[in-house]
Amino acid sequence: MEVRQLEPKALWNHFADLNAVPRPSKKEERVIEFMMKFGNELNLETHKDAIGNVIIKKPGTSGFENADAVILQSHLDMVHQKNNSTVFDFDTQGIEMHVDGDWVKAKGTTLGADNGLGVAAIMALLSSTDIPHPPLEAMFTIDEETGMTGAKELDPSFYDGKTLLNLDTEDDDELSIGCAGGIDTNTKMKVRTSAVDASDKCYKITVKGLLGGHSGMDIDKGRGNANKILNRVLFQMNKIGGLRIVEFDGGSLRNAIPREATAIVSLPGHDANNAIENAKNEIDDLRSEFKSIEKHLDIDIDEVEKCKSATFAEDSAKIISIIYAIHNGVFRMSPDIEGLVETSSSLARVIVKDGQFITQSLQRSSVESGKMDIANTIKCSFENAGAEVSQSGDYPGWQPNPDSKILTLMADLYREMFNEEPQIKACHAGLECGILGQHLPGVDMISFGPNIRAAHSPDEKVQISSVQKFWSYLLATLAKLN
Repeated sequence: MEVRQLEPKALWNHFADLNAVPRPSKKEERVIEFMMKFGNELNLETHKDAIGNVIIKKPGTSGFENADAVILQSHLDMVHQKNNSTVFDFDTQGIEMHVDGDWVKAKGTTLGADNGLGVAAIMALLSSTDIPHPPLEAMFTIDEETGMTGAKELDPSFYDGKTLLNLDTEDDDELSIGCAGGIDTNTKMKVRTSAVDASDKCYKITVKGLLGGHSGMDIDKGRGNANKILNRVLFQMNKIGGLRIVEFDGGSLRNAIPREATAIVSLPGHDANNAIENAKNEIDDLRSEFKSIEKHLDIDIDEVEKCKSATFAEDSAKIISIIYAIHNGVFRMSPDIEGLVETSSSLARVIVKDGQFITQSLQRSSVESGKMDIANTIKCSFENAGAEVSQSGDYPGWQPNPDSKILTLMADLYREMFNEEPQIKACHAGLECGILGQHLPGVDMISFGPNIRAAHSPDEKVQISSVQKFWSYLLATLAKLN
């Protein structure tokens, strides 16, 4: 079955149209144009604010004309990530989708269900002629994935709504009422390089096959970080001494758990075999540690042609030591909300090349002081090693309000429709609601959505039956807001 034949057809067809438009973060010009055209062709009030967010307004249907407006919000950008073996140009190609049982997937790339399903649902409402609803104010923000620029620079003068429905949650039984704030920590440090000795041997170590995923939502699942795993192998190889890093390239996106990493190193020829034996023993240990989670973990060591230059052995050892020492993963669980990760850090990117050692990491917390505590932990670790550290992209969390009117309405409705209890949660991800709440004080907010798995990775998929459940729930919610 083709995606466009799935039910509800209006939603899936809008999703297919959207996925034909390249829309990486910070390069949203084409999708902004696409959404402006969409609104104007429906003869709806359509605007673009100064930063590039698109606003489309639709009057309430019969019986809802005098109801308070409802803000429907999703972000236009998507994470562009692919497997190394996938040949795909995100700047020119639309996402290639296929149906696999009860799931829609992409072919070796991210799917864009995060947050394209939310965008498509709003588009289906805006284009509908037979769905009862109050006045709608569609808020399509930009650059959510790499800095939440659209939310930060939002022009609140376009909105009158008293309730905001964010359609960016990834479990269909969950009502999100809070989220983590975040901050990026980026570092760089000069390292010394020189020619590789003629007697040295060079090797390429490759880590691949990891699950990856969202560095907030999936940080507590015990998944491997390719940068940390590769570094463990290098650490053991360097027990013989004299290892020199030629290159290190790990991870891809600041908010994704690294799936793949590679390094090229040189080793003293007379000790190379011992170093490789140490590495193989460590690889065996890693496979044993991760066997129940990372079933496709693949670590290869291959001898390569002679390297021309490499980082000094002393500097290489220092790099390995820094990466080993940096905290990665859950830092603190919430003492107030069972099962919620309060604070974490993810080492997303590591590069050693051309005399530079560069890292990118993202710290998250639902508690502002906790966010700065872990951010300072990472900062001080790098500064103590002599690296330059810059921190940016700071955004606030969303404080839960258990007495929210929209929460009460939607929780009661969920029980009525599905005969089960909804999961009322705060999430360890950077929903835009925390920032939007600063621009729109007093607006009652909630987040929900269909089942999406492995967001931010090429394994991303969305469940068809869950989209149908989400859609019926969304329509029933709007029908109650009169």
